[in-house]
Amino acid sequence: MRDLCAQYAPEYHRSHDEAATYPEEFVKALTDAGWLAAMIPEEFGGSGLGLTEASIIMEEINRNGGNAGHCHGQMYNMSTLLKHGSDKQKAYYLPKIAAGELRLQSMAVTEPTTGTDTTKLKTTATKQGDKYIINGQKVWISRIQHSDLMILLARTTPIANVKRKSEGLSVFIVDLRDAIGNGMQISPIRNMVNHETNEVFFDNLEIPAENLVGEEGKGFRYILDGLNAERTLIAAECIGDAYWFIEKVTNYAKDRIVFDRPIGQNQGVQFPIAKAFINTEAANLMRFETCKRFDKNEECGAQANMAKMLAADASWEAANACIQFHGGYGFASEYDVERKFRETRLYQVAPISTNLILSYVSEHILDLPRSF
Repeated sequence: MRDLCAQYAPEYHRSHDEAATYPEEFVKALTDAGWLAAMIPEEFGGSGLGLTEASIIMEEINRNGGNAGHCHGQMYNMSTLLKHGSDKQKAYYLPKIAAGELRLQSMAVTEPTTGTDTTKLKTTATKQGDKYIINGQKVWISRIQHSDLMILLARTTPIANVKRKSEGLSVFIVDLRDAIGNGMQISPIRNMVNHETNEVFFDNLEIPAENLVGEEGKGFRYILDGLNAERTLIAAECIGDAYWFIEKVTNYAKDRIVFDRPIGQNQGVQFPIAKAFINTEAANLMRFETCKRFDKNEECGAQANMAKMLAADASWEAANACIQFHGGYGFASEYDVERKFRETRLYQVAPISTNLILSYVSEHILDLPRSF
């Protein structure tokens, strides 16, 4: 991974950030080398590796100055298809994804009015004969422009007709090549990070019934598997960012001379960097604990949430130290600090906010009353 990443200098990633373009050459190189097929079983043309190895791949992209947000969707979306797709679906899609013929970079769950209150989503999928009719709206749906397939969560049974609000949700595979312009419209959202994301509108979109993943009504549980993988991979990316910041600022602090001494000789500079490093190492341990559990098919929801929060906090702490001790140079685009600073800030908010992680731990681990 480091050898491949070294072929794409900081100027490459910087130019795509400045132009708000997608690093197609880099993602293609990852695909051609088989890295994005790491979790696909060997029988379908992949490497047959686990979340542990996938997380290392994502970490190394960020640790070497890139942004794994351009391609991480294929890793965690794969989990939903691998664990809950039918034999027919896996036999059809996985070899094509492994070969780079199809891209599975997009997942549509979040909606404008419900946010992370997923069980109340309003997008519906109504079965009519051998097809489902999709109506509704999604937001913050990433990489649609560079994906052929999308994982969609929609309500198949009205919430008033289920015993638990998590029931009645179903997962579908949407072929974007057929859907866009034929009942599905997208509107790009410009943002402070070069992260390709969109608002999506469904107006009587027809998809084949055979595109249902698993059983109808069980989709919320299926999506949770994918979200655990997503949070773990994001944790790994944050850890990669943190190590990038720490290395960058440590080298700068050794070389930058002010008042006839390197600024790294001052405890006021040393201690924040050292603290960020300690917290990054701790987050790294939780990341690998989560991966171990996930790869053994053990419960890992709590660990995935904690790994994501620890890593996001550590990378943000390292980012602040890095930009602070670079002084004005930290804001100059040629140093790449401000670019990476913006990129890692996202993970305080997405894919799940730190406050919701704290609520999850309070309720499910500490057995405190539900706060919402």
